[in-house]
Amino acid sequence: MKLHLIIFAILIAGFISYNLFFATADDRTNTLINIVYASVLFGYISFMAFTVLKKLKK
Repeated sequence: MKLHLIIFAILIAGFISYNLFFATADDRTNTLINIVYASVLFGYISFMAFTVLKKLKK
């Protein structure tokens, strides 16, 4: 589980650094990248929750 939290922290740091330093000038493209990145983050959260629930069941 510790590995999952480290990966999630890296993803969050990447999201923050993208928005602070690497944001594109085009608003539409920037919004699209933010939506896709946020979708990946929420998907990973759901994967971690599923993994925890599987471990609790055993």
